[in-house]
Amino acid sequence: MMLAIGIAVLLAAISLLGVAVLVPGIPEVPLERRRPFEQDPASPLTRFAGSAVASFERILAGRSLRLFSRNDLEQAGLRLSQAEFLILVAAGACVGFLVGLVAVGPLVGLLLAILSPFVGHLVLSFLSGKRRAKFDSQLGDTLQLLAGGLRAGHSVLRAIDAAASESQKPTSEEMRRVITETSLGRDLLAALNDTALRMKNEDFVWIAQAIQINREVGGNLADVLDQVNETIRERSEIKGHIKALAAEGKFSAYILIAMPFGIVAMLLSVSPNYMNSMFTHPLGFVMIGASFVLMTIGALWMRKIIDLKF
Repeated sequence: MMLAIGIAVLLAAISLLGVAVLVPGIPEVPLERRRPFEQDPASPLTRFAGSAVASFERILAGRSLRLFSRNDLEQAGLRLSQAEFLILVAAGACVGFLVGLVAVGPLVGLLLAILSPFVGHLVLSFLSGKRRAKFDSQLGDTLQLLAGGLRAGHSVLRAIDAAASESQKPTSEEMRRVITETSLGRDLLAALNDTALRMKNEDFVWIAQAIQINREVGGNLADVLDQVNETIRERSEIKGHIKALAAEGKFSAYILIAMPFGIVAMLLSVSPNYMNSMFTHPLGFVMIGASFVLMTIGALWMRKIIDLKF
């Protein structure tokens, strides 16, 4: 009996020792983690950038800047203020001036510095167009999410909130903005129309009108949204056909515009002295100017032909 008790106690001791060895202990918190968090001091460049942004914001306070307005930055999806974007453009102008000054001369540097605001405007236009195209491609999935939320018994605002949570950017950002504006007391139709105007999307106008008509006369909004979705998908298919048919004309226009520059570059590389008269004689300058004018007219003409409205 005593032997059995001793064996049981020995096995229990061995088990406790094994548990103590195998189970990891409570990790000790390092001393530096137990101290209050101390943020690293800002670098001189960060302090200079912050002061520059604050100065620009004071200058822009109460003024409306049309070139890089807040709406342009919002449509491009940039989380930057006007002052921050102006500082970036100014920094780009300085870099362009230095590169032109070192590479060619002061005139080229000055030209690059002058072109920096136009480059900034082109970047904003490109980002805005890309964001609108992405929003347009996500519109069918957004309608499916809205219709599914309504069939599940949610209200319109709750369905829009669910679509904002499940969608990707930029649809999630725009839907969340609609929810925020309506929670602050704005009318839902006005918020949806502003979204359609901001994204320049005619199909979204139909969605806003369908929601507004349903709020006024009632009915099954989910079925209406399904029908709108079907119409939008058919329109998207027609857009794809038109783009495919117009792609040949666009490619031909690009080749015709690039061909004179390619020929001049080839002649300069094969025989550098062959084009000297064109760049030294007054008649050569006249011919170059006339060529640019005619190429501009031809480019605008071809753009008018291949830019189809639908």
